[in-house]
Amino acid sequence: MSADRIVHRHLGGLRATLDGLAGESGRIERWGVDLATRLSRGSRLLAAGNGGSAAEAQHLTAELVGRYRGEREPLSAIALHADTSAMTALGNDYGYDEVFARQVRAHGRPGDVLMLLSTSGRSPNLVAAAEAGRSLGLTVWALTGPGPNPLAEAASEALCLPGETPSVQEAHLVTVHLLCEMVDRSLASRVSAPARATQELVP
Repeated sequence: MSADRIVHRHLGGLRATLDGLAGESGRIERWGVDLATRLSRGSRLLAAGNGGSAAEAQHLTAELVGRYRGEREPLSAIALHADTSAMTALGNDYGYDEVFARQVRAHGRPGDVLMLLSTSGRSPNLVAAAEAGRSLGLTVWALTGPGPNPLAEAASEALCLPGETPSVQEAHLVTVHLLCEMVDRSLASRVSAPARATQELVP
């Protein structure tokens, strides 16, 4: 197969996946507003994934703790796989299926959001984390590939995208950026609303 054909096939697959993502704009906006509300009130986001999905999850937490576009207050977001000592200890002592679930039970509180990313939606450690999160009163969101799948079924709500693993993973990064955009927009609107109200009161 020629390089040209490989490139076009890959981009064609990604385009189809992004078309599926375009149909989820309402859900992404709703998640962003909800997440902004929770984080601004002291709740936190816990996130996890395996392999490339771990990188996407950590990208999300970095954008929230740091900043996405404009300057704002830092938001509480923790990537569960980033603590290598905890990960290796839990994997060694409890098995890899428990590496996220036990951390969720340690850190999660009612009102927190648990975001789990998986291109297959079939990773046992993420399914176990979803079940642990829901049992503790966390809202569990899943970003996955084609549904139905076990993770989507275990989550409170899932955004399932069509396509093969590479396209889904690339679209998950786009989803992360869109979610951050919605969070920032929601927070900015809350900051500007009191200012507008004050201006309206000035004679």
